[in-house]
Amino acid sequence: MKLDRLDKRILAVMQADGRITNLQLAEKVGLSPTPCARRVRQLEEAGIIERHVTLLNQQKLGLNITAMIGITMDRHTPERFEGFERQVRQFPEVVECSIVTGQAADYLLKAVLPDMTYYEEFLLGRLTRIEGVTGVHSSFVLRKIIAKTELPLEHIR
Repeated sequence: MKLDRLDKRILAVMQADGRITNLQLAEKVGLSPTPCARRVRQLEEAGIIERHVTLLNQQKLGLNITAMIGITMDRHTPERFEGFERQVRQFPEVVECSIVTGQAADYLLKAVLPDMTYYEEFLLGRLTRIEGVTGVHSSFVLRKIIAKTELPLEHIR
């Protein structure tokens, strides 16, 4: 799908406020409500808009620790990676998991947890018990400088 100026504007406004009504969105982007709703539906059908979410306040929910966890695997085989990925998908504490290059780790996980006691139980009781995990290196976020969900759209011409 080729995006025009209005599509980019719709995406920018919706990224900033996912609860915006179609009428409010239409007013902000300079369209009438029906064509605006049609464009949003096309963006959804094209997979550009994947889903609508509600962002929660991590600290107010008592989730005070964000851990960045590097995982090293014993073998680089599809079966080993599939097994790890299947297991880690079952952990609600893991909010991101990526295969990475340029580091000693094979995977980089971002986990959100209430405290260090919980982290220790998570690490020793579940994460290191996954078959093939040979190394774990954890770093903890002290303070978030940038924490945004909006993707940059300036590159779209």
